[in-house]
Amino acid sequence: MYRVSVRRDVIAQHYLTVPNPGPEGELHSHAFTVEVELSGPELNQYGYLVDIDDVKAALDATLSRYRDETMNELVEFAGQNPSVERFAHQVCEQFVEAATLENPTHISVRIWEDDVASATYETSL
Repeated sequence: MYRVSVRRDVIAQHYLTVPNPGPEGELHSHAFTVEVELSGPELNQYGYLVDIDDVKAALDATLSRYRDETMNELVEFAGQNPSVERFAHQVCEQFVEAATLENPTHISVRIWEDDVASATYETSL
């Protein structure tokens, strides 16, 4: 199995909407680190699982939606708690739409909200 990953940073805001959220219930920013990992059993004719430059471009395009935005105000989080888990799911779905993915059979999106905590969403392609 081959794996290729790309990381990018993005600053976005949110506030949690769960009961008793503590300080996370106030609007605050995170300097998120987003990592997309693609995997698959075969390489293309050029010896790539994916073109890393294409992955970077698709991830940049995906994250531009969230850069300096308040997630609670975005339609994809309407009526939902904008947790880092849901953020990872949304980034995954939008990345898959933006990218050209012929060889990978699996994708994982891991988002670090700080130095110690992250959430991951993964699915088959």
